[in-house]
Amino acid sequence: MSLDIVFDPLLAWPLWWGLALVSAMAVGVAFWQALSGAWLRSLGAALVLAVLAGPVLQQEEREALSDIVFVVSDRSASQNLGVRSAQTDRAEADMLQKLRQRENTDIRQITVPDGPNDAGTELMTALSRALAEEPRSRVAGAIVISDGLVHDIETAPELPAPLHLLRTGRSDDWDRRLRVEGAPAFGIIGEPIELTLRIENQGSAPTDETFTQLSISVGAEAPMQFEVPIGRDIRLPVSLPHGGRNVIKFDIPEGEGELTARNNSFLLEINGVRDRLRVLLVSGEPHAGGRTWRNLLKSDSSVDLVHFTILRPPEKQDGVPVGELSLIAFPTRELFIEKIKDFDLIIFDRYKRRGILPAAYLENVRDYVETGGAVLISAGPDFASADSLYRSPLGEIIPARPTARVIERPYLPVVSETGARHPVARELATSNGGAAWGRWMRQIELEDVRGDILMEGYEAQPLLVLDHVGEGRIALLASDHAWLWARGYEGGGPQLELLRRLSHWMMKEPELEEEALSAEAIDGGLRITRRSLAQNPEPVTVTRPSGEQVELTLKEARPGVFEADIATSDAGLYRLDDPALSSVVGLGPASPREFVTTIASADTMRPQIDAMQGGVFAVEDGLPNLRNVRSGRNAAGARWLGLTPRGAYETVGLQQYPLMPPWLALLVFVTFIVAGWLREGRRR
Repeated sequence: MSLDIVFDPLLAWPLWWGLALVSAMAVGVAFWQALSGAWLRSLGAALVLAVLAGPVLQQEEREALSDIVFVVSDRSASQNLGVRSAQTDRAEADMLQKLRQRENTDIRQITVPDGPNDAGTELMTALSRALAEEPRSRVAGAIVISDGLVHDIETAPELPAPLHLLRTGRSDDWDRRLRVEGAPAFGIIGEPIELTLRIENQGSAPTDETFTQLSISVGAEAPMQFEVPIGRDIRLPVSLPHGGRNVIKFDIPEGEGELTARNNSFLLEINGVRDRLRVLLVSGEPHAGGRTWRNLLKSDSSVDLVHFTILRPPEKQDGVPVGELSLIAFPTRELFIEKIKDFDLIIFDRYKRRGILPAAYLENVRDYVETGGAVLISAGPDFASADSLYRSPLGEIIPARPTARVIERPYLPVVSETGARHPVARELATSNGGAAWGRWMRQIELEDVRGDILMEGYEAQPLLVLDHVGEGRIALLASDHAWLWARGYEGGGPQLELLRRLSHWMMKEPELEEEALSAEAIDGGLRITRRSLAQNPEPVTVTRPSGEQVELTLKEARPGVFEADIATSDAGLYRLDDPALSSVVGLGPASPREFVTTIASADTMRPQIDAMQGGVFAVEDGLPNLRNVRSGRNAAGARWLGLTPRGAYETVGLQQYPLMPPWLALLVFVTFIVAGWLREGRRR
């Protein structure tokens, strides 16, 4: 119950104050004139003003409301280190028990998990959301049970009551962390990238260790071991071995008594790209398709093209003095001996043996392919003759033998059954917008084919053959009429796309490998992808970061592509193995935010706690008791934490009584006025 006097004026307050001013002036004049009834007139004026102010006796019936206390439990990944999880359980149970014994108290429990997308511990965000749903007048305090490693401190709310931290963790905790800086998202293949590594200790680390072992593994290769110093920057040059995704993993061993080994590894993914594609195009003699090859290669700004067309073979004798020729000599030694390894791809377009390239030079080309180079042969009629390249040292690696028959009939090139499963030719049909391809008019008949036949021509004869030779690759196109597609004959065809795919396959681009094993992150896990020309590839064994192995049977999603999904949320390196291939993939961030700093500390939350008169208590030293403190007072002691009783209430009933009825006020007013008039009259 509450009694108060409130005012319900009969006039607006500005009018009331104006009337009060006029009354004060009138009463002042009366006193200045020394009228004997001036005091009675002043009482009458005061009574009129009081009645116009509308004084009312207000009686409230109130129902007390309980105080609200927030108990925020941090259940993020860093809270699972050491004894922190057990400390959190104990502190939470103790605080809840004490708060339930406190009168007139409601408890709001908040559990804070890991933030999405490696956001860390979003404890203050969770507290702000909970606070927004409650009336601030009832909040008596907030008790946070955490290791203090909060990653959203900038969103901390302004509490109307004390904020306390029960800090988990131990004072003798220590941890060792591997940090990698300067890692780009992309890198040029073969060019060194300088990374900065640092191995640093945190907390109460042992001081007698100054060196540790560092393990570096690239992809699925065996790791390399190094001994490196602790607490110093290490500059490490790294070269990307291939295009596409390159996975590099750095590891250091777990120290004795270390808090966690989760930050002893660093997983790095860098996409390898080629700076320039260096191509050597050698045309045997001028023909209708020669310019087409050149135009196609020059249309790509990333291609550095060196093109030679043999216009004057050595056997040509026309009597023209050599000094008067505008042609340049073919730099055979420079190209095929000194700088052959500088080229990524060599194309022989209708080239035949004319004595320009000695057998030793062609042997060098063969060795170039076997050691990782790439050769594309676009065969014309000369390929079926006695001067064919097949009858040179290159014949040892060319994937088919010409029969000496040249087919001079129109035919439609088609993708073979194997080509429909090969990345080079699988999507060629759709690259022409679904339109029918134009016909070609010439094809070289082949036999003794080895490798993969991707396209077929006249009467299903092999047209495009790809093969692996040693560490390199070779392709044979058994026709010189591909230029008809570029000219748009009968609708043309995907010559540009075919050449692009061929060149990138020869450069061993991962997306065009016919036999490949890879994985990518999807919502809730990993998608394993196996590209293969086989109809039923072997199952894939997936090794999780914990060492657990899972065997998956893949299903064909589209021709030549087999897939399977595995549900997982564990961040780290996953290894994929089948009888033929091995691969690795990283899931999650390179360095999880929860494990960047692992030593429990109140430093991040200290400014907010001090601003709200709260305190920090180490759980390992014992749990504090609860006390009530007045608002604005210090709310923390050595063994106690304070909560502020709010005294909030809800009005359930309201009654108002006028202090002076109008008839009584009128009677008293008339009495004062008449008494003043009579007194002044007697004085006269």
